[in-house]
Amino acid sequence: MRRAALAVLIGLVVPGGGIADTDVPAVLPCEEPPPGMACIPGGPFLRGSDDGPPDTRPRAVVWAQTFYMDTHEVTVEEYRACVRAGQCPKAGPRYLDFDRPRQPITGVSWYDAVAYCRAQGKHLPTEAQWEKAARGTDGRLYPWGNEPVDCRRAVIMDASGRSCGVRKARGGHPEKGRPLEVGSRPPGIHGLYDMVGNVWEWVADWYSASYGACGAACLGPDPTGPCGGREPCPGHRRRVVRGGSWYWPAPYANTIRRRPHIPRNEPEFHHFGFRCAASHEEARTLRGGGR
Repeated sequence: MRRAALAVLIGLVVPGGGIADTDVPAVLPCEEPPPGMACIPGGPFLRGSDDGPPDTRPRAVVWAQTFYMDTHEVTVEEYRACVRAGQCPKAGPRYLDFDRPRQPITGVSWYDAVAYCRAQGKHLPTEAQWEKAARGTDGRLYPWGNEPVDCRRAVIMDASGRSCGVRKARGGHPEKGRPLEVGSRPPGIHGLYDMVGNVWEWVADWYSASYGACGAACLGPDPTGPCGGREPCPGHRRRVVRGGSWYWPAPYANTIRRRPHIPRNEPEFHHFGFRCAASHEEARTLRGGGR
């Protein structure tokens, strides 16, 4: 870790916004994760960037309590099982060859993602939780560190084409590619797969033009963004997706990039997916076999 970054985390102070030791609760210990999840230890981390896109500025120290994150993006088979159980709205892939069981579910709205996570006894991660899970505490640009993204590490568009040159086998425009089955690339920090690339992932927060514009709602312990994520939120119409995808090139596949979109994902829909998180309390309930 760079010396300046280390000093920031030790002192919990950052120019333009930070948190003091007295402002945070005690860190809860990592316990045995529920099946298919990994523990993300609580504490401070570096969020955003001072030299990235304008909406990622300014960099700040943010504190997140211990939580648990799905190791993989929610798959087609998992989402369809929720629909069959009557717990999720019918939604999902709108293109041919996007419906293989182990592909990430795509074409869902923010509301569909929220409903699925709730049905599992979990929640859609906040933007702060997603970024801490993706980059750890040291401000790394990628889940594996700061080495540039390529098709060995993530499913993106490169010189070989979209989805690392894998073409659609069914339907028109095979050159547009498709998401690959989850876990097709090595895991990053915390053992999480596809935190960059494969599909953009919905997170809970409303989008602001920058963290600076968001202000206090995006700082302090466990920030939840504008209006605490509640609806309606005056002045905010779009939610956030993170991580890049098979369709977009390398500059979009990193731990800081943010993209806004209408939560209903219509009339112009996009092939976004998601994964779920669990609080300490939710994880204990899941391990106990109940809700």
